[in-house]
Formats: sequence, structure tokens, C-alpha cells
Amino acid sequence: MIDLWFTEKHSEGAKFSIHVKEHLYSKKSPFQQIDFFDSYEFGKFFTLDGIMMANEKDEFIYHEMITHVPLASNLDIKKVLVIGGGDGGTVRELTKYKSIEQIDMVEIDEMVVNACKKYLPLTSSKLNDKRVNLFFEDGLLFIKNKKNLYDLILVDSTDPIGPGEGLFSKEFYENCFEALTKNGILINQHESPYYPFNVREMKRSHNKIKDIFPISKVYQFHMPTYPSGHWLFGFASKGVDPLNCNSEKWNSLNLETKYYNTNIHKASFALPNYVIELLNHSNDD
Repeated sequence: MIDLWFTEKHSEGAKFSIHVKEHLYSKKSPFQQIDFFDSYEFGKFFTLDGIMMANEKDEFIYHEMITHVPLASNLDIKKVLVIGGGDGGTVRELTKYKSIEQIDMVEIDEMVVNACKKYLPLTSSKLNDKRVNLFFEDGLLFIKNKKNLYDLILVDSTDPIGPGEGLFSKEFYENCFEALTKNGILINQHESPYYPFNVREMKRSHNKIKDIFPISKVYQFHMPTYPSGHWLFGFASKGVDPLNCNSEKWNSLNLETKYYNTNIHKASFALPNYVIELLNHSNDD
């Protein structure tokens, strides 16, 4: 019997391994290496350039926290842009809201979406919702020259290497600001406060965003398969404070979630001291 393990390097001194049943798919797109696996502990999962993107066991944590925090902060959101998110999990959570009228998803790599439809239906099942418009192009170019168009932009990106690198630039965040309506919200993948590479990118992102948006906060969640298990999103807005979420109104929707609730919402903005210290000194790098 062959003993197969997928191993991802989290830092110079730490690796994360998953026992694999079967290697289901392996192809190189024009942008990145795409692989799908079936595992004993985490079910099916996929990687881009050897980095874990999503798996059946813990994907709900990431996808619920990227969507429900901004939606509970402003339940009047009608038009949403998702940049990245090729597995479809973020779109799946958005479609739970009947009040949302339009969901545009811009994914640079069509091969990722097609493979997720085949091997990861748990996340990709709502990409055919009638409100969803798929654009297979560069999110950097898509967002340029858009003005006052979206109530919410969700940057569901990979790490700032390869195809995802430009989604961490000052120009990109400025274009997002212009594309948002007067109370618009931007959620960005904000990396982790733990390992040096992630910390550097976290500080760089925060430094850029806080200079553009009048409201700029960071919230946390616990993601077992991401480096350190401690991961962050950035919450930036032209006028909405996430700590003023309408808990009663959101709870009245009776949406089914496994991680997110309105107590978690408020608590997720209460960061550990070492993270606050890093963010307060984001100008240092």
C-alpha cells in the first residue's frame, strides 16, 4: 500500500501535512498549477501551486466569515463583486440573502472554476444562481474605471504571489474605493499575524488600506488548514462600522451557518495584543 501525504511549507521551520487517499486531478493552467486530492481527515481539497485553497471539512469557516460579517453590518447591500473565489464558496454564502440582486464574480483562471464544479460541488453548487455573473478575466483590470457601482467588494484571493500579487497593491485598493457606493464595504484577505511572510503582507495591506478608507478594521477567525490556524480579514468602508451590526435583524433572517453568529461577529474584532501591536506599526516596513 502506498502511503501518500500532501505537505505544505508554512514557514522555514514548519510544515503541514495531510494524509491523502487519492490524487484526483493535476493540471497546469496558463496561471498556476492546479491539484485536487481526496484525504482521510479533510475530505476533498484543492491546491494552487502547492498551497491549500479549500477543503470539504473547514471551508465553511472562511466562506462564512468573508460574507456574513459585511452583510450583517449592512443588510441593504444589493450589488456585490467577488474578486477571485473560484471554488464558489463565497458566492454560495451570498446567495443565502434574498435581498442581494446582483453577484459579479471575477476569476482569472477558468480552469479552477471548472475543476471545482467537478470535484468540489460542496462549494461550487450556487455558481449557476440566476443572480451570478461570471467573468473570467483579471480582477485588476476589471475593477479599473468602475465608479459607484458595488455595495460590497469581497477580495477572495490567494496569497500575494503569482496571480494574486496585484490584489494587494495600493492602486487596486484605490480602484475598489472608487467602485464602491457611498456606504460601500471592502473585505480583503488579510493574511495571518503569525509567520514572518504572512506578517509582512498583513502589515503592508493594512498600511495601504487605512490611508484610503475612513473606516479600516481587522477581524480574525480560526482556520485549521491555513498557516498557524489564525487568519485575518480586513474590513474597510466608506461609512459602515462593523461593530454597529444589527444583530436582531440579521438573526431574524434565520440563515443556516456553522461558524458565524452575531456574537462571533462582535468578538472577532477583539484582537490579541500582539496583533494590535503589529497593525499599529504597519508603517514600519
